[in-house]
Amino acid sequence: MEEQPLRISVDSGLSVSALLTHPLDSGICVVLAHGAGAGMDHPFMGALALGLAEQGVATLRYQFPYMERGSRRVDSPAVAHSAVRAAVAEATQRMPGALIIAGGKSFGARMTSQAQAASPLPGVSGLVFFGFPLHPAGAPARTRAEHLAEVRVPMLFLQDTRDELAEASLIQAVAGDLEQFASLRFFPDADHSFHVRKSSGSNDVEVMQSLIGSACSWFAMLAA
Repeated sequence: MEEQPLRISVDSGLSVSALLTHPLDSGICVVLAHGAGAGMDHPFMGALALGLAEQGVATLRYQFPYMERGSRRVDSPAVAHSAVRAAVAEATQRMPGALIIAGGKSFGARMTSQAQAASPLPGVSGLVFFGFPLHPAGAPARTRAEHLAEVRVPMLFLQDTRDELAEASLIQAVAGDLEQFASLRFFPDADHSFHVRKSSGSNDVEVMQSLIGSACSWFAMLAA
């Protein structure tokens, strides 16, 4: 397995850090965007990349510009979408012939899906969401999912039953409305960070293993 630090040009004069984790002979690459409060080096992102690599799946994780410059204020959708497109283009260039999946954790998942809905990401065969943020905490709604109706590639929702940013019944209804384009898997007792309580009878390591297994099974289905 090889880990290669990269710089990705987003716009004129603007570039961001990225890391390509590349198992030998990998035929799948996930372009992985981080959540709003932590960058590509967050332990969750690192564990996800390593776990996928152990299953033969490459990842290209990258920073959004606001995270690169150390700001707490997230980028505008236009800037975030540009970063998504630049990262996808980089992955496509560096892994010719690979199945390209785009997505991310929380904010990164939503920015990726918005970019895909606005104009299809070239070469992307599907989207994977590690905790799609359907609504603000304490304000259940479905408005943040309206753009998903414009997405015409398969989508995998990996969701938590205790997610304060995605009430389970609402995300289930969203996936149902998307019909053949959506697959949904719930992780019992997990919160938005995929953390489970001791009383659940499971632990965070097991949840991560299950996340990776579910994602890889879906990737294999797309590749078939």
